[in-house]
Amino acid sequence: MTRFWLIKFLRTVLTLWLVVTFTFIVLRTSGDPVVALLGGDAMPDEIEQFRQQWGLDQPLFVQYLQYVAQMATGQFGDSLRDHRPVIDIIFERVPATLSLGLAAYLMAALIGIPAGILAALRRGSFIDRAIMAFAVFGFALPNFFLGILMILFFSLILQVLPSSGTGTIWHFIMPAITLGTFTAGTLARFTRSAMLEVLEKPYMRAAAAKGVPAIKRILFHALPNAAIPIVTIIGLNLGQLIAGAIVVETVFAWPGVGRLLVTAVSQRDLALVQGLVLVIATTMVLANLIVDLTYGLLDPRIRKGA
Repeated sequence: MTRFWLIKFLRTVLTLWLVVTFTFIVLRTSGDPVVALLGGDAMPDEIEQFRQQWGLDQPLFVQYLQYVAQMATGQFGDSLRDHRPVIDIIFERVPATLSLGLAAYLMAALIGIPAGILAALRRGSFIDRAIMAFAVFGFALPNFFLGILMILFFSLILQVLPSSGTGTIWHFIMPAITLGTFTAGTLARFTRSAMLEVLEKPYMRAAAAKGVPAIKRILFHALPNAAIPIVTIIGLNLGQLIAGAIVVETVFAWPGVGRLLVTAVSQRDLALVQGLVLVIATTMVLANLIVDLTYGLLDPRIRKGA
């Protein structure tokens, strides 16, 4: 048991270290951030002074060691453009992204999982085909395209919903639907597949033969045994709340982490980009870790096999 938890923790730490290292190297070898920040008409002495001020005149390996040492103390440096701590800038945007992501995820779970169960119970019927058509539509349609369509229809034509910004519950509707449609379609598809496999098991037929009510067979026999693939999709999509919101936040001008990342990349703000990538990677890795640990709780064979 202890070995199982230890392996998962070490993999998490290793993944985050690789992400930090890769991001650090790519950002510093893909172009000169000083020129991007100061402009092409900056004087050479101004450029050199800026490099010295921010430590960009040091060798790449020295910069890397300094950055890792900063991270070890919980510091992510200061923004090259705003001259403020990166962690403060990120935390200002996290609540907006979390509120949008959780609203989208709640909508997706409340629609996707019951739809998948219903499709499995009505296999081959019109309801099954309609739900699977919705699922294909959900995970095949790009977020940015769906968002633009919703803005055109609900904001420009009907004029019933705001097209951008935050402030009221009405601002959540279109971004949450756009962000949650993919997850809802994915959950419906995988829930249906998992339920179909479980419904064919001998213990389900035995429970029906014993006269166990249908709702009880579904909730207490079928659903728990179909939980592992469903938990996988739930966990992976939960980790994408921040990463997947980048496009949606840009389309709807939502003041969250995703939009901040787009702005930081365009401005070549190295420290801010590194901090944002680390936050997104941590979200993804922790979601995967929680999924792995949940596997061990749901199925002791997985825990012992580790």
